[in-house]
Amino acid sequence: MTKGIKIVTIGGGSSYTPELVEGFIKRYHELPVRELWLVDIEAGKEKLDIVGNLAKRMIEKAGLPIEVHLTLDRRAALKDADFVTTQFRVGLLDARAKDERIPLSHGVLGQETNGPGGLFKGLRTIPVILDIIKDIQELCPDAWLINFTNPAGMVTEAVLRYTSHRKVVGLCNVPIGIEMGVAKLLEVDHSRVRVDFAGLNHMVYGLDVYVDGISVKDKVIELLTNPENSSFVKNIEGQGWEPEFIRALNVLTCPYHMYYYKSDEMLEKELKNFKEGTTRAEVVKKLEDELFELYKDPNLDIKPPQLEKRGGAYYSDAAVRLISSIYNDKRDIQPVNTINNGAIASIPHDSAVEISCVITKEGPKPLAIGDLPVAVRGLVQQIKSFERVAAEAAVTGNYDTALLAMTINPLVPSDKVGKAILDEMLEAHKEHLPKFFQKVEV
Repeated sequence: MTKGIKIVTIGGGSSYTPELVEGFIKRYHELPVRELWLVDIEAGKEKLDIVGNLAKRMIEKAGLPIEVHLTLDRRAALKDADFVTTQFRVGLLDARAKDERIPLSHGVLGQETNGPGGLFKGLRTIPVILDIIKDIQELCPDAWLINFTNPAGMVTEAVLRYTSHRKVVGLCNVPIGIEMGVAKLLEVDHSRVRVDFAGLNHMVYGLDVYVDGISVKDKVIELLTNPENSSFVKNIEGQGWEPEFIRALNVLTCPYHMYYYKSDEMLEKELKNFKEGTTRAEVVKKLEDELFELYKDPNLDIKPPQLEKRGGAYYSDAAVRLISSIYNDKRDIQPVNTINNGAIASIPHDSAVEISCVITKEGPKPLAIGDLPVAVRGLVQQIKSFERVAAEAAVTGNYDTALLAMTINPLVPSDKVGKAILDEMLEAHKEHLPKFFQKVEV
């Protein structure tokens, strides 16, 4: 492929795009990107222009021959692409605010990818992803889809279950954030650290930790009993774990586990934010406004450091590392969302899991871990059941299936409360849920 690589980013107007561009610049020597197409929708046009111009300045400063194209025409962009990355938000941040605020008004946790909010983000996102897959199969059938759009696990599940496209990898910055956090705790370079990850997206566990190939899990678990060391991700602040609990669990948790193991404390905190008008969506909106003001500066030609506060730290490292490893058949080990194929014994073979994989030009090959520890197995299975039923609801637009998904989620206390939240959220997101509101022809 001497002609170089064509990459299409759907949701190109995202505040994360400079992360991605920085990654392509850094790895140009091993990943010769020829064309980068940034695609968005009419509502995102202004942001696309601002981010696109910053991308062009960054590439010009680096002196690289990468052409940047900005377009609202997805099909024109996709023609003959080698890699497609997706990083969009259906309904923009206003939809996220509803996902957080409506459940909280019923006394239930409101969060972007967990509980009722995660369900509704999936219901809005999956039909759009499946539509993009149709275009990919027609216009660039050999392209790899690298999906960063949340809920990444549920989206990967839907693609595997409801399309024939197998060149799909779901990606999240939580595992790489955990690796970086461990490296910092141990005061070693990130390149020396490896964590064996297994579970689901935003429900992933570190089963072992190595430095230079030697297990240091016990040392890391001990360090994590210190409350100051317990969270590795900027967008979730919680209280530290009870030291005895984290020792007994004996695996590394991810920050999203706080919603399940510390439900009361996290709900109390979210309700306080809700009353003060400072839910995460509102915080992010303010951050985004500040970032786009920075991006407008014609003299800015680097990724501004403020972007790390956005919660997407290390995204470019994770995304570009993955693309490069597929392209170059590197066979290194990275945690991604992919088809289980028996790697985790208690999860169906054909389901999506988040797991450490060997990355090859044929895609990720999961490392077989046997089974998850008994203490975490049940929760992972419960969330997988929720993801499957939610994906089915997204594809069918069936109300009863959506209510079932809502009620079996462990963060929803009853079918009655679930129904009240479901009804209110369906109405609030009506514009982005056409399948649920199709007229039945008599």
